[in-house]
Amino acid sequence: MEFHCHSSTLRGQVSIPASKSHTIRAVVLGGLAKGESVLEAPLLSGDTRSAIAGMRALGAEIGMEADVWRVVGTRGRPRVRTAEIDVGNSGTTLRTLLGTASLLREGRVTLTGDEQIRRRPAGPLAEALNTLGASVTSLCGNGCAPFMVGGLLRGGRAVVEAVTSQYVTSLLLACPLAEGATVLEIPLLNERPYVQMTLDWLAFLGVDVPHAPDLCTFHIPGGRDYSAFRRRIPADFSSATFFLGAGALGDNEVACIGLDMHDSQADKAVVDYLREMGAEVTVDGNAVAVRGRGLHGVELDLNETPDALPVMAVLGCFAEGRTVLRNVAHARIKETDRIAVMACELRKLGGDVEELPDGLVIRHSRLRGARVEGHGDHRVVMALAMAGLAIPGNTVVTTAGAADITFPNYADLMQALGGHIEKRRATT
Repeated sequence: MEFHCHSSTLRGQVSIPASKSHTIRAVVLGGLAKGESVLEAPLLSGDTRSAIAGMRALGAEIGMEADVWRVVGTRGRPRVRTAEIDVGNSGTTLRTLLGTASLLREGRVTLTGDEQIRRRPAGPLAEALNTLGASVTSLCGNGCAPFMVGGLLRGGRAVVEAVTSQYVTSLLLACPLAEGATVLEIPLLNERPYVQMTLDWLAFLGVDVPHAPDLCTFHIPGGRDYSAFRRRIPADFSSATFFLGAGALGDNEVACIGLDMHDSQADKAVVDYLREMGAEVTVDGNAVAVRGRGLHGVELDLNETPDALPVMAVLGCFAEGRTVLRNVAHARIKETDRIAVMACELRKLGGDVEELPDGLVIRHSRLRGARVEGHGDHRVVMALAMAGLAIPGNTVVTTAGAADITFPNYADLMQALGGHIEKRRATT
């Protein structure tokens, strides 16, 4: 699949789909709870389908209606229904299920995924789970999937350097169900808001996890249960960034509906990034509206918001002066090396982009349409398509089907705003 994009003026409002991060946490917690949990307005996408399949394979019963999912949990005792779980392209699902499968009392399960997943690291998480009593083995010996996983997680003390917050989230979700308490020390933590999101979910379920203010130490109680719950899933700021960013370009004016500025999602910071760059941003209840009026370069620390790097890199090309995106080396271990990939593809469009070890320097550029590679990375695909809607000429983005990982109706919503974007079968 390819996106074919042409210069467009975007106007109107768009309802943002549910958060992938919240949806996966809800599926896992519902699958570990006792009783039936109800998820309202969840995200149905490639990644969340992977989470559903994974929890079903570990014993949860999940019924999916149009806008409501019902999850009957395992009472904290997952069991092996399927010997191998394929998480597809979902890093969140892989790392979260490493912790969940460590609660198995009998049997083992193999966790694997696509070619990208088999390159993404999870060794430090595996080591921490082993320290706490589980049995987790990287079958290729490289700290990556496929992993053979069995129990039983018992608690104790573990130290893990969290180059991705998903290591900590996995441990926070699993360890309250271990036999004993766990002390978790985190000397390095990237993407802190995602850990806070997990803590918020645990608090919602009545599990208090004492922790240091800087989230470097956690005292996780053991022997707990998760009660069934009913919750509406918040809209996704990470998905909204493509529309907020598009609104800041040219003569566009876009409003994103359904966003909660009080939610713990990291990418709500993009609202502040756009203001800092000079866009006109209005927040009115659950609506965030952005209007383009010219952008200027800024320096941004993206440590907590690595998923925003593709969008901010595109915006940097339109900003007068120089934009620096820094302290985000962990963007290199996402679905792709997003620092290298965005530098490469923006240069094809005419971008003046310099790659740093931990980020990018982007100078104001006159972009023109060209054929660019999406590298099978959903956020790269959508960011490049966003650029293609704002520049002259025809921009073709390959591997556009990757957008389905988190945002299946991305192109449809852009079209509804007036975007000239078509989905076409890939040419050879």
